[in-house]
Amino acid sequence: MNAALEACPALVLNADFRPLSYFPLSLWSWQDAIKAVFLGRVNIVAEYERVVRSQRFEMRLPSVISLKDYVTTGRRPAFTRFNVFLRDRFACQYCGEPFPSHLLTFDHVIPRSRGGRTTWENVVSACEDCNLAKGNRMPQHAGMHPQTRPVQPSTFQLQQNGRAFPPNFLHDSWRDFLYWDTELDPW
Repeated sequence: MNAALEACPALVLNADFRPLSYFPLSLWSWQDAIKAVFLGRVNIVAEYERVVRSQRFEMRLPSVISLKDYVTTGRRPAFTRFNVFLRDRFACQYCGEPFPSHLLTFDHVIPRSRGGRTTWENVVSACEDCNLAKGNRMPQHAGMHPQTRPVQPSTFQLQQNGRAFPPNFLHDSWRDFLYWDTELDPW
């Protein structure tokens, strides 16, 4: 029974009914969702058919919850490897090919050995082949320039990019709150 419950995460919406995060999608375990309901921190927006019971209590599991208090997202996202890949839409900035994150590296456009720093403005996503081909050379010497100038993205820009990568599983009750960058079927 516990494994079946693990397949019942709750989509977490901010107080404005937008997801806290698209990538990764803001999900809480069923236990965390129920705890937040009891603590009065969230409203239940939609429920699963699945019920949990105790000796004195019965409740349908929440499938969508909204926070009662609005959470402001920071304007400046953390500089992490994953956020660099998300900024660059999981594509090598030299050859343009998309890759899963485990096959991407990050490349210093101006190599560190030549004074380049590890900053948003000097690091791009690169596949292993392009990273090796560029090596320790300046872009003009390697004949390899990033397809997009690296800049520090806003949290909003990362969320927008994340919308292009929907997860493998979307519960039907979540669809009214998620807007993926996918082509819609004509009526």
